[in-house]
Amino acid sequence: MSTRTGQCMCGAVRFSASDVPDTFGACHCEMCRRWTGSALLGITVPVASVEWQGEAHIRTLQSSDWAERAWCQRCGTGLYYHVTLDGPMSANYEIPVGLLDDLSGLEMDSEIYIDHKPHAYAYAGERLRMTRKQILEKIGIEGAP
Repeated sequence: MSTRTGQCMCGAVRFSASDVPDTFGACHCEMCRRWTGSALLGITVPVASVEWQGEAHIRTLQSSDWAERAWCQRCGTGLYYHVTLDGPMSANYEIPVGLLDDLSGLEMDSEIYIDHKPHAYAYAGERLRMTRKQILEKIGIEGAP
């Protein structure tokens, strides 16, 4: 775990986060693909460990029944994905790794919604891969198809 800093494209929103792991994951769900133009490469950071600067520029959208996404209203940069459903996952943000000022030492350790990944690309290497059903069950969505 380390402290890392980052910012949006225009610099209107900056952040500092402690307790940042050295691993990140890829999400292949349809919403993440539409939001980022590809898979979301996100690092899980405790909400309580993030200090935001430029909060007046942060906008959020409840993007599903259980989660929200935030962006910089000035430049449009995606800032985080956050589970809003009560439970342990709501204690974290998924912050796009590309926002970090320093990416050194990071390794991809997981891919989720692997059953929704387009066939046109694949990340090399072995890692944990979870299906949509497995993730929805982890979040606590009952009767996940």
